[in-house]
Amino acid sequence: MRWERLWQSVGLVGVVVFFVSAFSPLPNALYRWSASSSEVRPADAIVVLGSSVGENGVLDCGSLQRAVRGMTLYRASEAPLIVFSGPNLTGVSEAEVRAELARALGIPSGAILVEDGAFTTREEAARIGATLRGRNLRRILLVTDPQHMRRARVLFERVGLQVLAATAESPDSGAAPEGRLRTMRETLVELAARVYYRSAGYL
Repeated sequence: MRWERLWQSVGLVGVVVFFVSAFSPLPNALYRWSASSSEVRPADAIVVLGSSVGENGVLDCGSLQRAVRGMTLYRASEAPLIVFSGPNLTGVSEAEVRAELARALGIPSGAILVEDGAFTTREEAARIGATLRGRNLRRILLVTDPQHMRRARVLFERVGLQVLAATAESPDSGAAPEGRLRTMRETLVELAARVYYRSAGYL
């Protein structure tokens, strides 16, 4: 009987969370609270963090947004070098797909670095940090989504880089329940990641 009441309570909480997420302004408020803003200034390099790519080599929406943001910064002469990150999880390197797109759009190969051996944000910071320090490059424009930026920034600063945030804005969730649910899910995932990174001593 006790277990039955417990599962009923869990189910009720789930229903309440669903309706609050889908039909209230809470997801958008949490997003604004957890997000970072941009502070674009000239730097030594632009670092575009990974997101996801399909087996067919098609970048997901977030990955493409970040790549375009990085290329836009390069075209604006904010930095002479752009680093594309993104692992090879399915036989396709996200970083290389982005680099190919950049080259096709006229960015010189000599201005592009590819990092596809990192599978977490912490690994991206360690590997890219070592590469840039080896070139005596310290000041970076870090490109990721606004929620991920706070965690990513600390990790890159910990490896000795000066970080300027250059957020790639996510689509506005708007008033549609589907958008609010997506925003809530992404926000909770990122908040959980911050808790884990802090408990592990990474932040």
